[in-house]
Amino acid sequence: MMRVAFLALMGLQLGASPGAGEERRSYVVTGDAIMQPLVGGKGDPARGAALIADRQRSLCTLCHSGPFPDAHLHGTLAPDLTGVGARLSEGQIRLRVVDMKWLVPNTIMPSYYRVADEQGRRVATVWRSKPILGGADIEDIVAYLTTLKG
Repeated sequence: MMRVAFLALMGLQLGASPGAGEERRSYVVTGDAIMQPLVGGKGDPARGAALIADRQRSLCTLCHSGPFPDAHLHGTLAPDLTGVGARLSEGQIRLRVVDMKWLVPNTIMPSYYRVADEQGRRVATVWRSKPILGGADIEDIVAYLTTLKG
């Protein structure tokens, strides 16, 4: 099954707000994966590791545990990410970070790249019509998570 998710172009820029000034690109979901990178190439695993550990930007370790710094701060609400690169393909990891709700509509995991329908929801002004992370950030996280083989 192939579906195309078209994302609107972002025209507003609000300083250092999430996704500010970045053009969001369309992406194709094939089965349970997004096969093509969201930006021109592969991400940087070192930047991805830093983003995963950043409890202010990515929020990953609020719910997930794994081979990340400060193990005592890891969450237990979501699966342990140790070995995720051996369990899932790059494309499968990308879709889960971009929009886990595509696969599990009731998940508590935020959609990091898709902009949700905000009607009827309380969304802070700085976050309205913006992704949580930009495409390059997503690719950095994907690049790092694919290295976690064991």
